[in-house]
Amino acid sequence: MTTRELDAAGITDPALREAYTHCRRLNARHGKTYFLATRLLPVERRPAVHALYGFARWADDIVDDLESDTPPERRRALLADLNHHLAEGLRTGNSPEPVVRALAHTAAVHDIDHRHFTDFMTSMTSDLEVTDYPTYEHLRAYMHGSAAVIGLQMLPILGTVVPRDRAAPHAAALGEAFQLTNFIRDVGEDLDRGRVYLPADLLAAHGADRSLLLWSRATGRRDRRITAALRAAADLTRSVYRAAAPGIPMLDPVARPCIRTAFILYGGILRAVEEDGYAAVHRRAVVPRRRRAAVALDGLVRLTAARLSATRTRPPHHPPV
Repeated sequence: MTTRELDAAGITDPALREAYTHCRRLNARHGKTYFLATRLLPVERRPAVHALYGFARWADDIVDDLESDTPPERRRALLADLNHHLAEGLRTGNSPEPVVRALAHTAAVHDIDHRHFTDFMTSMTSDLEVTDYPTYEHLRAYMHGSAAVIGLQMLPILGTVVPRDRAAPHAAALGEAFQLTNFIRDVGEDLDRGRVYLPADLLAAHGADRSLLLWSRATGRRDRRITAALRAAADLTRSVYRAAAPGIPMLDPVARPCIRTAFILYGGILRAVEEDGYAAVHRRAVVPRRRRAAVALDGLVRLTAARLSATRTRPPHHPPV
């Protein structure tokens, strides 16, 4: 965390500053697309977003780290321990766990509903047991906790120009769209974790199933049924992006460039999967760096315009007499 960001957010306690710095490192290392978009937020709002991401990343790594040989029972114990720290941290406002300390502070400052965090942990815990989803509705129930609540957590930080409950469905949809995008991009890696997030009914509609995905992953061979299923999943995901899009103009103008940039960058991942021939079972599609930079530059231009507009419309400051 830069000193400038922490100072702008009014975070002065040394231990709390270090906790936020830890969360920022996690965001920068693991969430390259998300981190790039976060750089377009007003400086004083960035620490809170890093805290949300840092906590989510910490929990996700417990469940999903492919580089670790931690047995399932140990992952379960670690997740239960994090859940305990979360409950205590939200109750007391403090925690020995840096990610929880920063999260608890962010939740208190921005008055974020604690249910969003407990719902998130419920979905993380289910990842230790559930390995596939029979229908899209079953998957959406999981994504409520794993993705939709992330959008809802963000709203108080971003700010809105409409009542928050009006923007909430769009924020939740955007969280789902981002996660669906990740599911499509990472289908091969998820198979290695023993999971299939693409709903079984969507796969079956195109003649595919879990065993076909596993065969394709193991042999490196392509199958048109898998390609058709992934194309259908991408079409479904684009419909969720369309449901999310009306929420962007509902945000505080200075927050819109960040979310619009994330919207475009994540949508670009779908485009990259398509350009790669829907080969996501075998390799992860990557958005070209030049394309990402162009989107970020456009976001920076929009942010500058929003800040200038906010300066022009801000009422004059009258010092106390």
